[in-house]
Amino acid sequence: MAEKSRFALVTGASSGIGRAVALGLARADYVVAIAGRRQEALDAVAREIGPAALAITADVSDASSVTALFEAVRRKFGRLDLLFNNAGTNVPAIPLEELGAQQWKSVIDTNLSGVFYCIQQAFAMMKQQDPQGGRIINNGSISSEVPRPNSAPYTASKHGVTGLTKAASLDGRKYNIAVGQIDIGNAATDMTTRMSTGVLQADLSVRPEPRIALDQVVNAVLFMASLPPDANVQWLTVLPVTMPYIGRG
Repeated sequence: MAEKSRFALVTGASSGIGRAVALGLARADYVVAIAGRRQEALDAVAREIGPAALAITADVSDASSVTALFEAVRRKFGRLDLLFNNAGTNVPAIPLEELGAQQWKSVIDTNLSGVFYCIQQAFAMMKQQDPQGGRIINNGSISSEVPRPNSAPYTASKHGVTGLTKAASLDGRKYNIAVGQIDIGNAATDMTTRMSTGVLQADLSVRPEPRIALDQVVNAVLFMASLPPDANVQWLTVLPVTMPYIGRG
């Protein structure tokens, strides 16, 4: 690999936002490692990226799996310049009082603990490499600010991600690690198809919502990633202009 290569890791990269960002980083001349739970889907994305891509099966909710993921990246790349902490999950919209303990745990384990495990491993790698430092971009959500009805585990997890972003941003300073967060509203992925047909609103009405093209999300992440090491986008929110967010409810 070229001496001046920049190395990125994208979690949850087998589909949706993760896949789109991984492809965008590759077009921006990053050498990209992609992680997810489905090897076949990861391999398909790796073929789109090209021969330099590294596809690694990992479950971010499992600390030992995350350790193995970063060790594989270290062995292959030798350093990590950018982590896009994207892997996430959700459960169907369920009234809070009917939510099962395992449903709650599955979302928190992936969306919050998984982000922490990846930040922790990235810190360990970035503070030891030469030149020291790197950048971490956490994929939050506009749910980190405002909830939807029947979304307790997802909303709580994304509020937690914001707390982790703040703490890691502070703790990363001494290692030249910049940590920021992107909060995305209704990117056009398979997961948001239902938005076009109607979703429950805060006033209990059901209304369709607009979506934005994935390219807009990719461009936002690439902007955050393009900054020099001494500059950081702490938070960036990208969403459709007419989405019910400002004044939601």
